[in-house]
Amino acid sequence: MTLVLLVGGLVVALVLVGLFVFGLRRRLIQRSGGTFDCSLRWDVPEGGDPGGKGWVYGVARYSGDRIEWFRVFSYAPRPRRLLERSAIEVVARRQPAGEEELALLSDAIVLGCTHRGVRLELAMSEDALTGFLAWLEAAPPGQRVNVA
Repeated sequence: MTLVLLVGGLVVALVLVGLFVFGLRRRLIQRSGGTFDCSLRWDVPEGGDPGGKGWVYGVARYSGDRIEWFRVFSYAPRPRRLLERSAIEVVARRQPAGEEELALLSDAIVLGCTHRGVRLELAMSEDALTGFLAWLEAAPPGQRVNVA
């Protein structure tokens, strides 16, 4: 009986430590400010696929002339994707369709983009979208910017 309680207590302690580290990571990402919730779908087929598959929930952070994108459900301290302002081209904007409405946050708007020849989609709130487009348009003189 003592062994069962010991093992059970150890499992509960490990789960609590894991949740604490998970929350601490999120706080460290948001510490410097300039973050927003942003789902990402990487390497989208040419015609687009509004089937709701492939979306990964994350947090994006402005960092100079690039955006660092972190998966929410991860312990990795480094960003999963780096999007450079000069390489982002906005090609479309739309509302979530079909099963995407279940996969994304309730007020999300989907932004179709290309980044160095790779098609991707970003889903974010209207406020985050306004800030993102303003950040793109605020590029230094001489940089080509397309915010369709």
